[in-house]
Amino acid sequence: MKGKVAVMTEPEKLTFAEYELPDAGPGAILVKVIRTNVCGSELHIWKGQHPTKKSGVMGHEMVGMIAKLGEGVETDYAGNPVKVGDRIASAYFLTCRKCNSCQEGKFHLCENAYKFWAKNPEEAPHFHGSFATHYYIHPDQYFYKVPDNVSDSAAASANCALSQVYFGIEKANVHFGETVVIQGAGGLGLNAAAVAKEFGARVIVIDAVASRLQKASLFGADYVIDMNEYDTVEKRVQAILDANGGKGADVAMELTGVPAAFNEGIHLLKPGGRYISIGNISPGKMMSFDPGLMTRKSIQIISLVRYDPWYLQKALQFLAEKGDKYPFNEMLDCDFSLDEIGQALDKSANREITRASIVLE
Repeated sequence: MKGKVAVMTEPEKLTFAEYELPDAGPGAILVKVIRTNVCGSELHIWKGQHPTKKSGVMGHEMVGMIAKLGEGVETDYAGNPVKVGDRIASAYFLTCRKCNSCQEGKFHLCENAYKFWAKNPEEAPHFHGSFATHYYIHPDQYFYKVPDNVSDSAAASANCALSQVYFGIEKANVHFGETVVIQGAGGLGLNAAAVAKEFGARVIVIDAVASRLQKASLFGADYVIDMNEYDTVEKRVQAILDANGGKGADVAMELTGVPAAFNEGIHLLKPGGRYISIGNISPGKMMSFDPGLMTRKSIQIISLVRYDPWYLQKALQFLAEKGDKYPFNEMLDCDFSLDEIGQALDKSANREITRASIVLE
């Protein structure tokens, strides 16, 4: 049997290739992709803004069904028994547990995280990304069984967006009664709103797209700020002060991928506030910044890439327990076929849709 992969030959150009389905080696799994999403990271790659990945198979946010189990794979990384036909979600990176970062307990910074990700599809096992009919999960790539009450739509976002913001919110020690300002109401922002709300925070979301702000309210936002109405940093700061009893936010989260948002975030926080930077992942994109204001306000900067892989299990548990409270099934607002991936990427980049998903039969 053959499977199909979408291959970016260069930024904004796609082709498709077919390969024989590989066997799953010891400790590995081959999954049939059920759903895979267009994440912000894919948009950076698609536009040629990623520092290293300029071609190859894209896609990492996914939920799949086990097609082949490698020797020795009997449970997921939480000890739950698995078998062919089970739905699983996997971290999109390796955790080798042997490199310098892993030895220091910084599993999210594993130096071998993308060991397989940059490979060309011609190189076995071919299915290096989830924009394909199948996806190869390597040894040392954490994966978890999807709870029965979690839909495919909800589970598809767990292994990046939800896990990532959950990790950031816990790293910033968000707690009951605090105010969290979220810059950006895309997939990361909507997930962050729900998690922050469940941590007991008051949630304020900033965006310029009305449909995204409407969704933010459904995902726990107590107050939304439309950048078209509040069209300067000063106006947005004042809106936060008005909504928060004259105080700046305890925590702000940059989830936009726009460099200017980072500079603005410092202004949104109260003295002693914490700033979580996750969205900006493309080195070399510059902006003006006021380091003196940061110092005078004693702002703590928390920048994060990836997440400790067990946060994927936390994310799936969150969906199992809170999935009925928030419209996670409606977060993916536009479905595409595998052949329509180019269209899905373009519409997402143009912000015509909030969260595109590729559905495979």
